Amino acid sequence: MRRMLLGIGCSVLYLLSALAVAQHVEEKQIPEKVKLYIPFKEYSQEENDRILQMYQDLRVSDVSDGMDVVGLQDVGIVSNEIQPLWKDTDNFTHRVVGIAVTARYVPSNKREPRMDSRTISRWYRDITGEAFMDVLFPGAVLVIDGMEDGESRTIGSNNIMAWKRRGMVGVITSGGLADSDEIIHQKVPAYHRRFGRGLRPGRNELESVNRPVTLGGVLVRPGDVIIADGDGVVVVPRERAEEVARAALPFLDMIGRERWMKRTGKPFPRVRGGELMPPDAFE
Repeated sequence: MRRMLLGIGCSVLYLLSALAVAQHVEEKQIPEKVKLYIPFKEYSQEENDRILQMYQDLRVSDVSDGMDVVGLQDVGIVSNEIQPLWKDTDNFTHRVVGIAVTARYVPSNKREPRMDSRTISRWYRDITGEAFMDVLFPGAVLVIDGMEDGESRTIGSNNIMAWKRRGMVGVITSGGLADSDEIIHQKVPAYHRRFGRGLRPGRNELESVNRPVTLGGVLVRPGDVIIADGDGVVVVPRERAEEVARAALPFLDMIGRERWMKRTGKPFPRVRGGELMPPDAFE
């Protein structure tokens, strides 16, 4: 009898667990009434690599100038509240050149009677997780919209290394970052708006992955080109990325031009009337 009751109890617990999982999955499905007006476009690794090669030697200031040339004045210039956590002025390893993968965290309206280890694990698994890890790729920049999530430390020294192992070249957030001493020691490029000391569980929830987000007053869509250095962050709309890179290259200073020639093995193209001569400098 005892074994039978135990078996029934286990069956009930399993059923309740299955129902909870089903409800959780159902909540994450997009109902017909939800309309998404900015489409998601996926690019191949080959397409991303080709665009990134065009930006390898460009600074934020060069890219900003290139955007002016093509008529995108004051588009993509992220608020200077978002700054690099650390700088390397010898080898410039704090620079970020990559393709945006986006995530948005929002303040939670859920509260727990006790935030014990089991509850914290459940939150990390079901509510405030890192689903974007599955879509990171070589050359990705993780852009986190966490502007309003308060004291949450969305980025720490352990998870940032896990993201880097997936190919992430840097992370930029409008929210909080912690373990700053360790991240500086690890030399992972990180740009942030503030420090945050609190655990994510009980404080914020993951709202979406690879949907449009805002970063310092700028729209960022997955696939956009992100450039960051000591001058801040600039976002290039993907559909204008090649045009902007060509317009930006003439603004390189002598150090940048030497770096470009060393990397490509070509003489730096002449510039006539603001245009590259020959125009196929990136080919």
